[in-house]
Amino acid sequence: MIEQARQKTPASSNIEYRQAPAESLPFIEDGRVDLVVAGQAAHWFDYLPLFQELRRVVRPGGSIAFWGYKDPVLPGHPEATGILHHYSYGDHPDLLGPYWSYGRAIIQDNLHAMQPPEDDWTDIQRIEYEPGRSAPGTGRGTMLMTKTLTLEQVLSYIRTYSAFHGWQQAHPEQRAKSDGGAGDVIDECAEKMVAADESFRQSADWRQEEVVVEWGTALVMARRRE
Repeated sequence: MIEQARQKTPASSNIEYRQAPAESLPFIEDGRVDLVVAGQAAHWFDYLPLFQELRRVVRPGGSIAFWGYKDPVLPGHPEATGILHHYSYGDHPDLLGPYWSYGRAIIQDNLHAMQPPEDDWTDIQRIEYEPGRSAPGTGRGTMLMTKTLTLEQVLSYIRTYSAFHGWQQAHPEQRAKSDGGAGDVIDECAEKMVAADESFRQSADWRQEEVVVEWGTALVMARRRE
């Protein structure tokens, strides 16, 4: 990813790329950072050493902003959403649940495990959204992430989950129908979603049926004390 970023960055730019753990940034001088951001990564951090390092590198008055999102919800399709979440988090080894990394539970809880120490940080804010299932826009909080997709695109998105790749390694004999196989866990999930939802069942091609997708999201912000 860093190599791709360098290729897409103009030579005249003052952007510099470094690879390092968030908890150890020895190439940054004390108090030199104005803003630290992380997108869909903060649930992997070790918070005690992280905030020790941020206290060192962020200047007084500087800011942090950590953002993350969890699972797609299909508002207006509650039964299908429930099936999708069962296949995503059910603890049976034939489902995806056992293959998530440890940090997934943190993002599932909207980054509440991340608590900026109040001795060092002020103006601590949390902006969250929890989608509703009855209809689009019926969730709680401030919506940050929504998109209209076909059901096929939703299922293709689920295949990008790290848990799905872990499931594939544990079930090499099961191949997706689109790859000429008899079907995998996502194909099985899709069949049950369609069977449970009348609008999908009645569609001439359920794969191209458009749905509004909303994601539960969390944004944690704070300012370094002066």
